Amino acid sequence: MRKKIFGIVLICLIAFGVWNHELLIYGFGQAKGQAKIIWYAKHVEHFLNDPDFPDSLKNKLALVEQIRQFAFDSLGLSHSENYTTLYDQKGEELMWVVTACEPFKLVAKTWTFPLIGEFSYKGYFSKDKAYRLKASLEAEGYDTGIGNPGGWSTLGYLKDPILSGMLYRSEGSLAELIIHELTHGTLFIKDSLRFNENLATVVGIRGARQFLQHKFGPDSRPFLRYEHQWHDRRLFTQHILRATSQLDSLYMKMNQDDAFDSKNQKKQTFFKQVIENMDTLGLINLDGYRRLLNSEELNNTFFMSYVRYRADYEEMEQILIHRYNDDIKSFINAYKKQTESINR
Repeated sequence: MRKKIFGIVLICLIAFGVWNHELLIYGFGQAKGQAKIIWYAKHVEHFLNDPDFPDSLKNKLALVEQIRQFAFDSLGLSHSENYTTLYDQKGEELMWVVTACEPFKLVAKTWTFPLIGEFSYKGYFSKDKAYRLKASLEAEGYDTGIGNPGGWSTLGYLKDPILSGMLYRSEGSLAELIIHELTHGTLFIKDSLRFNENLATVVGIRGARQFLQHKFGPDSRPFLRYEHQWHDRRLFTQHILRATSQLDSLYMKMNQDDAFDSKNQKKQTFFKQVIENMDTLGLINLDGYRRLLNSEELNNTFFMSYVRYRADYEEMEQILIHRYNDDIKSFINAYKKQTESINR
């Protein structure tokens, strides 16, 4: 009987391996890349006690610890050992994230993974593998995008290290990133990427703002710098989200039988208008944002990235401020009661 059961289990495992060959290879590559980072990460104390480690970066390491404690104690995020170690990137990128979208529809390509569900992006610790996927998707006719995240979360399953590149961020940007990723480790809903990312964006931004006020004061340079940057980011985000809605309408009006070149010409003309209309936004750093758009591989994936991270920001922020009096702990707890988190 035991042999029979073992045989059935073995057959099931072999069948799973055959049907999920690509997924298993991908998972192994991700596990290997993540394991390397965790293995070579050293405790923060090692760097704080190293006389050759720059004092400016030691100050940032101390700031990370203060951000962590504020996130746990004041924002109600789940306690963890995340960001108590540091991995030296040696100035190199670590991860490449690939996105894809229909060329004349705002419909993102998705990938499904065990436990964590459906995602509209796919990350690699190998630049070559990421660009091979990008080329393959382009050959299938998709718009594609590729980028390097400043950080990511393993959703509480592993001890996420500080990446050395994080330490060159401003105080506000660093606080936002750490709090954003700790939010993922606190609440993450399967098959709800847009909710997860918008929630983490709201908590990251509002939490960073609260931390900077607490640590430096409302009249401090770090707080005012962050406020000025957020002024532009909010206006630019609203501009891109309006453009996304207009782009969606443009695609719906297109005749699907029209030639590709004709539809693409309308699309590229629209993208140029998006850049030109930035002059009316009142941005403090207009030239910087214009350079950003001109340097981007501007296509549908760019607009969908704003949907993924920012489309619900304004609504969530209003709920946080008016229903919960800007109390992030109560805000998070309310969502925890309403949802089933995979890291509960």
